[in-house]
Amino acid sequence: MIVVPVKEGENIEKALKKFKRKFEKTGVVKELRSRQAFEKPSVTNRKKMMRAVYVQQLHSNED
Repeated sequence: MIVVPVKEGENIEKALKKFKRKFEKTGVVKELRSRQAFEKPSVTNRKKMMRAVYVQQLHSNED
């Protein structure tokens, strides 16, 4: 359960923004979307490999 403490006189939009940020960090929506469609293990491995290559290129470009 997500609890967002609201201070006295705090704007409701600010509190809603805090709630949305906390909810996004939990990853509930991301997990729900991933469970809706089955992804083959070969596709998952390919995505992991592509991400690793991308991150490695980013690190090599920094130097």
